[in-house]
Amino acid sequence: MKKPSLALFLATLAVASVLSACSPKFDWRDYRSPDAQFTALFPGKPAVLTREIDLDGKKVSLTMTASEVDGNTFAIGSAVLDSAEQAQAALPAMQAALLKNINGTVRSEKSASAASSTAAGTNQRSSLSIEARGTQQGKPVLLVGRFVAQDKRIFQIIILGEESKLSRDTIDTFMDSVKLD
Repeated sequence: MKKPSLALFLATLAVASVLSACSPKFDWRDYRSPDAQFTALFPGKPAVLTREIDLDGKKVSLTMTASEVDGNTFAIGSAVLDSAEQAQAALPAMQAALLKNINGTVRSEKSASAASSTAAGTNQRSSLSIEARGTQQGKPVLLVGRFVAQDKRIFQIIILGEESKLSRDTIDTFMDSVKLD
């Protein structure tokens, strides 16, 4: 029986190395928030952190669920305010705070609102969606964000990272996967 040559062994090792390097960067995982009433696909195992933020003078406890892949952050923040009116007013404040953090300029923006009535009462929902460019730590970044007020609850759904490392497909996969209960 013929012994495998060193050249064949090295070639096999090289092919195995190349194939392992081709493994997907994004390990999409279903996530259901235990208390914030949303589901989403995250491109890695998300971490959860709650901290107090200031929204135009109102202190709010925001729970952020996020994962980072290749220096890009995928995050969903949520909080409950005292009223639906406060939640509506919080949307532009959340957008302004994020834009300020990256010294950003809005590239595109759209808003939507809807109201529905059920036997339990009236439900209000408003959203602002943006794409913006800015800088973070001296590097250019892209911010894709959706800010939603649903009755008393607010949501901040964002992707922040290097535009060259974010394909439209990746952006759409994350943003389209978010379902608010």
